Amino acid sequence: MSGTTIFVIGLIAAALLAVAGVVAIAGRRGPAPQSPTAKFDRRAARKDKARRGAEDVTAAKLVEDAPDMATVADLSDPLLEREEVSFTEYSVTRRKFLNRSLGGLFGIFLVQFSVASLAFMWPRLGSGFGTPIVVGSFAELKAMIEQPDGTAIPFFVAKAQTWIVPFETSEQAGSSFNELPAVASDGSAVGLMALWQKCVHLGCRVPSCVSSQGFECPCHGSKYNLHGEYEQGPAPRNMDRFAVELNDAGELVVDTGVVIETNRSTKKTFKYPQGPFCV
Repeated sequence: MSGTTIFVIGLIAAALLAVAGVVAIAGRRGPAPQSPTAKFDRRAARKDKARRGAEDVTAAKLVEDAPDMATVADLSDPLLEREEVSFTEYSVTRRKFLNRSLGGLFGIFLVQFSVASLAFMWPRLGSGFGTPIVVGSFAELKAMIEQPDGTAIPFFVAKAQTWIVPFETSEQAGSSFNELPAVASDGSAVGLMALWQKCVHLGCRVPSCVSSQGFECPCHGSKYNLHGEYEQGPAPRNMDRFAVELNDAGELVVDTGVVIETNRSTKKTFKYPQGPFCV
């Protein structure tokens, strides 16, 4: 069935419904009203005249029985007993009420926004990234990282966004990390260093490459040796690192709130590469 046919059928159905409605309304109407004109009834006229006379007598009696105006004047006037309303009470119009309501809502919004901004900018004093984080036992970390063949497998700490790598303390003097809290040691020849996982070029996460004994960025090819010193690529400097120290329990503490930036090293502290590149 085409659309035109459906449209025509719809019109016919609507017309039939309209006709049925008109017939139903007409059928419910009662008989036509009779003409208001009728034969004059003299008896009814005399009764009406007598009734109007009785009403006039009653009205005159009410006037005679009315109280004296002096007595009426003694009655209290409700308008005179009304209480005065101050300007402050009656001056709040609808417009002023709406303006004050909008102003109050806007003020509440500003307060909430200020509190949220302070919470966002205020340094986190609890645990988590941006605060000192206890990574683990210094001795156990060294045992996991240093391999029997002389290579190293960096240990990644997710909550600190950090690669833990070994560092010979004898290499620190004269290097880019001299007199910086970048190496933690228990007095042995090898200490530990914490490298931030992000590339200093555009912030990509830099994975460890065990075969080359370094870190190689998969985004743009920047390469760093095991100590995070710049080797190749567009990176402008060495990998950033965090301040580290040992606590009284012999645990390595990485302070992720203290970032150490160093320029490209002129004196390298680690030979790179020591095998095939990963990138």
